[in-house]
Amino acid sequence: MDTPRYEPAPEPDRTPRPNPIVDAPATHAACARDYDQAAAVRDTMSKQEHTR
Repeated sequence: MDTPRYEPAPEPDRTPRPNPIVDAPATHAACARDYDQAAAVRDTMSKQEHTR
């Protein structure tokens, strides 16, 4: 009887990649823009919190 042979799964690629979120400078203008763009998200979260 032959013993089955199994090949191990290949290792995942763990090469570091650039991250535009981390690499971008944190400025007052960028923070204000992000805050303004998330108004709908904050509104939805507020509605969900008050329906519990």
